[in-house]
Amino acid sequence: MTDWLFPPRPTPSLPLVGDTRRFPVRRILCVGQNYAEHAREMGADPTKQTPFFFSKPGDAVVADGANPAYPSATGNLHYEAELVACIGEGGAVVGWAVGCDLTRRDLQAEAKKAGRPWDAAKGFDQSAPCGAVTLGDLPDPAGAIALTVNGETRQSGTLDDMILNPARIVEEAGRLWALRPGDLIFTGTPSGVGPLARGDRVVVTITGLETLSFEVA
Repeated sequence: MTDWLFPPRPTPSLPLVGDTRRFPVRRILCVGQNYAEHAREMGADPTKQTPFFFSKPGDAVVADGANPAYPSATGNLHYEAELVACIGEGGAVVGWAVGCDLTRRDLQAEAKKAGRPWDAAKGFDQSAPCGAVTLGDLPDPAGAIALTVNGETRQSGTLDDMILNPARIVEEAGRLWALRPGDLIFTGTPSGVGPLARGDRVVVTITGLETLSFEVA
């Protein structure tokens, strides 16, 4: 029997649609600037750059309709609607979910200017709200993706606007990491990212998947 210095934290997990089991979360990998219009709004040229990866810790997940807290050390919290690939045995995708990559945009801008990592801008506590996992194939590879704030549409696009499609993203991630069961891959966001305030209600939808909704606490 292991004698812990302190009790280990429970494994973060996501619910499964139509299933009493849970999807245990190991870590979160994210693709940056994978929609051309979003790359342009961030000041990049999508024709001259390959989408890249960054990460969040697994316990950044916010599940089961919980409300993430507005984070410390920022005055410019942004939303980013994303399709999430859920990895199972053998590094294969076993399901899909709707996610929101919360970003401390001011800290990201400072890091970019100084040529520093984005960890504090992207990998903070409660920075990855995620909906329930739908097992199986992606219902509609060209489906709509949208995000509203307080009922107003802020992001609207289709999954086939991606520069790298989900299969290619998983392939590229597998070249950089040994993908394991429980890994989540956020696949990028359409244009229209913008700020959130405390009390804002966010709803993210993707055709055929369980809707994600939360309020900024």
